[in-house]
Amino acid sequence: MGRLDDKKAIVTGGARGIGRAIVGAFAAEGADVAVADVLPEEEAAPTPAEVERSGRRGIYVRTDVAQEDQVRSMVGTVQEAFGRIDVLVNNAGVLGRAPLEEMPIEEWDRVLDVNLRGTFLCCRFVLPKMLERGGGRIINVASQIGQAGAPLLAHYSASKGGVIAFTKALAREVAARGVLVNAVAPGPISTGIMPAESEELEEASKAALPIRRFGEVDEVAPTVVFLASDDSSYYVGQTLGPNGGDVML
Repeated sequence: MGRLDDKKAIVTGGARGIGRAIVGAFAAEGADVAVADVLPEEEAAPTPAEVERSGRRGIYVRTDVAQEDQVRSMVGTVQEAFGRIDVLVNNAGVLGRAPLEEMPIEEWDRVLDVNLRGTFLCCRFVLPKMLERGGGRIINVASQIGQAGAPLLAHYSASKGGVIAFTKALAREVAARGVLVNAVAPGPISTGIMPAESEELEEASKAALPIRRFGEVDEVAPTVVFLASDDSSYYVGQTLGPNGGDVML
């Protein structure tokens, strides 16, 4: 029996990067998984197909998590397909670099809309059914940058810091009713989300980490599996940090 045997999960931003690793890990542990992403279906199709090959049910729902109507529709589609939603992983995120004095207002809004508003919207429409059943897990993917900040990433830092604060507030609100809310704040992970740097800057970034390397997506997914499983039954409002020592709390 897997740690997530017969659980029904949604993973936003699940078609690539950390999200895809989470989807694969969930399926390997026995969960049916709905992948919600903005990619066209033909590009995202390999991820739910991997879930199906593992013997679990995988579906894809194209979704922009910043759009209320799309999130509401996605949650309804998954609820109808699976019968319930046991686990929500808010992983969808965007990033870009710009000094604040030059940052277009549209860029600030884009990052906050996906990273923070998207997390709120998915929780808003998944949570009522979880509360009706008296149980569920919500895992919000933040970032160590939301804990420490970073130059040229004020919008991303604010969005991920907001996700951490939101996680704590929601956890206090719903834990007594059976829904446990926690966060994961990965450090530098090789996902392709970060804009390309020069080789010198990349090596300097690695050298600044105690572990001297960037992480891999498969080093983040086990933490999310843990928080989705019964093993995390006493974790409430916590932010776990697979970050190579970049932030130590």
